[in-house]
Amino acid sequence: MNRAEELDIMLRIAREAADIVARVYATEFSVDYKGPKDPVTDADRRANALVVAQLAKEFGPVPVVAEESDESAFAGWTSSPRAFFVDPLDGTLEFVARNGDFVVMIGLAERGRPVAGVVVAPAFGTAWIGAEGLGAFEIAATGKKTPIRVSEVAELSAARALVSRSHPSQRLLGIIEALGVGQVTARGSAGLKAAEIAAGRADVYLQPGHAGKRWDTCAPEAIVEAAGGRCTDASGELIDYSGPELANVRGFVATNGKLHDAVLARARG
Repeated sequence: MNRAEELDIMLRIAREAADIVARVYATEFSVDYKGPKDPVTDADRRANALVVAQLAKEFGPVPVVAEESDESAFAGWTSSPRAFFVDPLDGTLEFVARNGDFVVMIGLAERGRPVAGVVVAPAFGTAWIGAEGLGAFEIAATGKKTPIRVSEVAELSAARALVSRSHPSQRLLGIIEALGVGQVTARGSAGLKAAEIAAGRADVYLQPGHAGKRWDTCAPEAIVEAAGGRCTDASGELIDYSGPELANVRGFVATNGKLHDAVLARARG
């Protein structure tokens, strides 16, 4: 199976999960909490189960590191040459708030680096895909598939920055002020923010400190880099998806590439 075929299968599975999420979204669903500001719904659980089962069916014994799975289900993933990272509902807070900013994400990493990613937005019907060597694409609800590329913005004063709608912090707001960007927009879902970077509609996405888990960044990173952008942690190091850490404790930065070093320099300062 070549990379394009793998990406097609990942997209099909993500769309099936997105259909589940959309159906739950249309109901009066209940909300449980795994911790403070950490909700989980039936949409998370059902989408998780579908994606895990379908990936196993299509790809065999490749570990599936998924948010709503018990860690025992993907034991040994750190020693595997390949692993999927799945967020069945990225932006559950936004799902609960019913503002549309949530997605299904499937990322594939090989030897610790993201090589393919799929992001599907159930509320909008839009999908974004990208893979090493294939480029990145935006697929409209109509099915129209358009190649996407990061912007050419090279000055921070002209940059458009995206920040978390649900997880802002004083540290983040201070860094954004120090960057001196021309525009700041709050959006939910790491996947949607990364898609905006990949499509050239924004230039910087920064989350210092804790930036979720590996399943929050694998697919977004694959798509941004396939579109010509750059992703690192907030210290400028590449994120190692071969473990052993699941949490993105050193943050996440995605840019169009041209602005990356300047963003890191001011973020450190």
